[in-house]
Amino acid sequence: MAEEKLPPHDIEAEEAVIGSLLIDPEAILKVAVSLKAEDFFSETNRVIYQACLSLYQRNEAINQITVAHELMRQDKLEQIGGAAFLSHLISNVPTSLHVEYYAQIVSNTAVMRRLIAAAGQIEALGYEASPDVEASLNDAEDILFKVRARQGLRGLVPIREVLGQYFEEAGQPTTLREGEVPHILTGFAALDDSLGGLHRTDLIVLAAKTSLGKTSLALNVARNAAINQKACIALFSLEMSREAVIQRFLGSESGVDSKRIRLGRFSEQDEIKIMEASGVLSEAPIYIDDSPMLRVVDIRSKARRLHFERGIDLIIADYLQLIQGDGRNETRVQEISNITRALKTLARELNVPILALSQLSRAVEARPSHIPQLSDLRESGSIEQDADVVIFIHREDMNYSPEEWSKVHDIEREPYPRGIADIIIAKHRNGPLGQIKLRFLNRVVKFDNLEAELISAS
Repeated sequence: MAEEKLPPHDIEAEEAVIGSLLIDPEAILKVAVSLKAEDFFSETNRVIYQACLSLYQRNEAINQITVAHELMRQDKLEQIGGAAFLSHLISNVPTSLHVEYYAQIVSNTAVMRRLIAAAGQIEALGYEASPDVEASLNDAEDILFKVRARQGLRGLVPIREVLGQYFEEAGQPTTLREGEVPHILTGFAALDDSLGGLHRTDLIVLAAKTSLGKTSLALNVARNAAINQKACIALFSLEMSREAVIQRFLGSESGVDSKRIRLGRFSEQDEIKIMEASGVLSEAPIYIDDSPMLRVVDIRSKARRLHFERGIDLIIADYLQLIQGDGRNETRVQEISNITRALKTLARELNVPILALSQLSRAVEARPSHIPQLSDLRESGSIEQDADVVIFIHREDMNYSPEEWSKVHDIEREPYPRGIADIIIAKHRNGPLGQIKLRFLNRVVKFDNLEAELISAS
């Protein structure tokens, strides 16, 4: 009969860790954060290490006597071999100097065991032969992600070390992935001056009332970043089909009336412009997913897959309120809160900015000014809290008919132009608030630069 193959483990390293703790009470400080009791393969060693952690959490001394007493209190001293086994562990370790090295060995073998267990879980998924293949793939990726996430814990690091790493990375731009850019430029001069571009790991929320152009602005940003910077964009369009998205792109790029493109009623000259625009756009690294019923776990799974294959520079989600919850019994506000936290976590995990579009509540319409505020974020929950940047689009002319607008804004008998959009930076975690103006070209559903100067926030 073939000998059973045991999963990866190192009993000597496990015993060396515990022996180090028994001879040096301060050694627990070096391993308590990164090493868990479940990382030990031996049940005996696991029980002893847990006893050491219990003493540490109660701020009590760790030595042979106190650990033996703790094990006796738990009625586990005889289970581990009595006080004699603790003496054996101490005799095998002359010094605690290498406790972190021993702990790393224990941690590494534990990861390998978790990887083997994950493989078994994925195998079981395969044998289930679920008709929903995409859901099975997502579940498999989540299983592996949990194994990797367990390794993502960071400890406290002295500022001297952080400063050294910062200046080392700042002085070596070649450490960036080929084609990677440090931050994404929106292509709108005043907005980029204010924000410094869209920074990696940031969650940027772009909100506006219906039909004010939040999708158009997001698509303009995607186009500018992809063509001007060769940035790779992952666009999750939950509201519009991919055909509608392409029509928006073509209208904006070609300058042909978007309505004529949508209806297919354009001239021969327009067709030439559209084909030229198509040639430009086809080279842009923009990836579109128009699945209408996406969960945040689906977005994470698809984004991770593309990131590993291609390397993403910006994720756009249109829009937050259409993203599905995870099915737990909770309010929609709680669901949206969980979604924004998950998006922020994804931004940090993939080191990319995420531009998430959001609707506004009806409260904005009840105010005479109609100028949006942070409290107007629909089903806000933690949107305001989790977002690094919150941007509103406000168009005063949309509150008036053309005739009313001309009467109210008649300046020296010259009608004030319609289509001027206020882009309000209502939250900026790492910079100033402010307001800029862009021109909205309704015919081609596109925003354009109007002025480069930033209007200071009041």
